[in-house]
Amino acid sequence: MAKESLNCRHCGGDLSGIPLPLGRREECPACASSLHVCRMCEFYEPGANRNCREPMAGEVREKEAGNYCDYFRPRRGLTASEDRAAAESRARLSALFGEDAGKERPDPPDAPGDSPEAEDSRRKLESLFGDSEK
Repeated sequence: MAKESLNCRHCGGDLSGIPLPLGRREECPACASSLHVCRMCEFYEPGANRNCREPMAGEVREKEAGNYCDYFRPRRGLTASEDRAAAESRARLSALFGEDAGKERPDPPDAPGDSPEAEDSRRKLESLFGDSEK
């Protein structure tokens, strides 16, 4: 059975030419993303305590930034699809609510020009939760 390859969690690029263990400042040759990051670690698990299955590891707040965790082990077989899936989910939410992810709406919620669907959705929400502006 072939050993799974080591790939960048950001772009999916092949990392077989990079010697292990990965240093704290190691970067992907294809996209320059940091490689010694929680999201690329074997112990990384969203939903676990501190998003990490290693009980002795200290808390790392920035999961996508290079860190000094001594328990870091690069996860093999990783593809960029995890990041793509998150981006696709954000895009679907943005499309659902009619705004770009992370950006404020340029017009107030009751501005003229909102689509009939948006007005209908707003009325339904107000009937469920009440109009907070009254």
